[in-house]
Amino acid sequence: MSAEATNPVTPGPMPGAASGPVTPTAPRRKTRPRIDLRRLGRAALLGPAARDRLPDAISHVVEAHRAHHPEADLDPLRRAYVLAESSHRGQMRKSGEPYITHPLAVTLILAELGAETTTLTASLLHDTVEDTDVTLDQVGEQFGEEVRYLVDGVTKLEKVDYGAAAEPETFRKMLVATGNDVRVMSIKLADRLHNMRTLGVMRPEKQERIAKVTRDVLIPLAERLGVQALKTELEDLVFAILHPEEYAHTRELIVRNADRADDPLAEVADEVRSVLREAGIPAEVLIRPRHFVSVHRVSRKRGRLRGSDFGRLLVLVGEDADCYGVLGELHTCMTPVVSEFKDFIAVPKFNLYQSLHTAVARADGQVVEVLIRTHQMHKVAEAGVVALGNPYAPAPDDPADGERVDPTRPGWLSRLLDWQEAAPDPDHFWSTLREDLAQDREITVFRPDGGTLGLPEGATCVDAAYAQYGEDAHACIGARVNGRLATLSTVLRDGDTVQLLMGQDPASEPSREWLEHAHTPAARIAIQRWLAAHPAQAEAQEHEARTTGTDRPSGGDPLSGTDRFSGADRFSGTERPSGDRTATPRTGPEAPAASAPEQPGARPAGGDVLADRPGATVRLARCCTPVPPDEITGFAVRGGAVTVHRVQCPAVARMKDGGREDVGVRWGEATECRVTLVAESFVRPHLLADLTEAMALEGAEIVSATVEPPTQQQVRHTYTVQLPDAAHLPALMRAMRNVAGVYDVSRAQPQTQGT
Repeated sequence: MSAEATNPVTPGPMPGAASGPVTPTAPRRKTRPRIDLRRLGRAALLGPAARDRLPDAISHVVEAHRAHHPEADLDPLRRAYVLAESSHRGQMRKSGEPYITHPLAVTLILAELGAETTTLTASLLHDTVEDTDVTLDQVGEQFGEEVRYLVDGVTKLEKVDYGAAAEPETFRKMLVATGNDVRVMSIKLADRLHNMRTLGVMRPEKQERIAKVTRDVLIPLAERLGVQALKTELEDLVFAILHPEEYAHTRELIVRNADRADDPLAEVADEVRSVLREAGIPAEVLIRPRHFVSVHRVSRKRGRLRGSDFGRLLVLVGEDADCYGVLGELHTCMTPVVSEFKDFIAVPKFNLYQSLHTAVARADGQVVEVLIRTHQMHKVAEAGVVALGNPYAPAPDDPADGERVDPTRPGWLSRLLDWQEAAPDPDHFWSTLREDLAQDREITVFRPDGGTLGLPEGATCVDAAYAQYGEDAHACIGARVNGRLATLSTVLRDGDTVQLLMGQDPASEPSREWLEHAHTPAARIAIQRWLAAHPAQAEAQEHEARTTGTDRPSGGDPLSGTDRFSGADRFSGTERPSGDRTATPRTGPEAPAASAPEQPGARPAGGDVLADRPGATVRLARCCTPVPPDEITGFAVRGGAVTVHRVQCPAVARMKDGGREDVGVRWGEATECRVTLVAESFVRPHLLADLTEAMALEGAEIVSATVEPPTQQQVRHTYTVQLPDAAHLPALMRAMRNVAGVYDVSRAQPQTQGT
């Protein structure tokens, strides 16, 4: 049972107001009478009203609800109040007020924000299953499955059953429910706001614990759901509890500013009204005082505050186009601060927020920030997902059957739901949740197929891989960012196009060093789970890192197992000058292969080629290394020999243009062949050994090999190999492609010079 009582020292307004703490600089506006919780309590004790009229205790809720939904059916609210009041009757808050005052206050907060009837009905009932004898089945029978789902979503798990894990597991349950219906979190946020407003009666240590959870979890969730009205007041309430001295100092600054004779914000507001009136743009210009935390942040950033620092101007218009019209007039008639301009209408924030931000400078040097938005944008900016009404109501032309699709489920929530299932225990879930929610900005990257990935700011290609492929990302070997090869450690920016390159080996394993660049919980949890399930491989990776120097300063790339390659070849663990392009491959774990480059005078062995010139020596051209069943042609060269080329070799066209006569050649029965293959790969330790071993297992004899100096973590290998049977070539190329790190293997392209 929530049993907090009214706290006389908290900065918030009386319960029932949902628009955040009222600072001394805020003009008093005409509102409904303040709610007297004790009066509501007395009304609740009188019992349910007659069935043909609404109880007086919910009159404020009804009035607020009608303001947003004039045609709403109020009968569910009446029935929900009757059930809640009768169920909670006899339960008291620590302040002595009847407990029913809490669900009433929570419901009024949501009604002020514009929540639809189903949400308000569930809000009135949100503690009945947790604190009374009412069951979820009873709620479902009387109010339907939607209300039942919402009430279940916010019902806490019992400490008797879960012990110390009750709180994190409750949040896990609540987040899963929010994934199917965001209204669950709307009710929870309003519930926490009222409890924070009335926290003063609790012991200081409990106040601090609740405030920290609110700061680390609930406030970020309110921000991500766009419910700024709740978020800003929660911030101020937490600020007052966790930082009382700084809160008192900030309050003093606000009070002192309120006593000023002049108000630069009011002067600029009058000037803006005049400019827009002359331009013929209907607009409402308001002064929005900053809340306590905002003033505190500005004071830390700018030092001594001036009058314009205590608030901002808000310009409300009717149409989107009018927003840009206002912007143009302000920038034309006043002095704009161009660096302060941001367009969140063309590019909305991930939490639905839309607005134009700009600033104008006064003659005395003070800068006034201006927000420009439509009335609908303002509603969404204040209430976020709550302002969307019922996002699950089917369109008139859509059938009501089938699974509901939630258009308000953003990418961050989908990612959170994905990784929470993999969190191994409540403590890990709890700490990871706080860390995830601390990342308050989101970027969007594009896939080559036109799809998108939503990632937190600072995410890398590692995070993109696990976001797209889940645990299959263990096989990721590299990426292209905006068409250019990039390492998995590359930090992505908003709007980047990312192509992830995947290996073919089903036994691929992630590197423990990927953890250094995994920014999202989904990536970290997947990598940690693999390392925990494969301790031998993880230990081998750690040993290899210690012995090969892959634990490096941040200037190196830990994903590649190399430094930035100042002429060092880390494939075989040897240093060599950067000009040396020849590696020393191994055809197996022990025996080295002959690896000297092929000498110009060496006669390459080839498949059995028959020429139309009896007795002539036949050579396969090195420029195109033909193998059966390539289409071939021959040309006579000095000494009476015949050189055999692939028909598409550029040398063939040059010799024909030069008037040289071709010689008929054809493959004989013997299929032994020599071929040159080019492998392209990303840099990683032991790649050369793994690649040559794979080639040896396919029966290929490596005649020569060259490895070019790596560039941008990409390396190119060229191998000339002898095969006992040309039919083995496709299998050899497949085996090479299956080596982790290799992303392409091809026949050497015919050269354009010489024969």
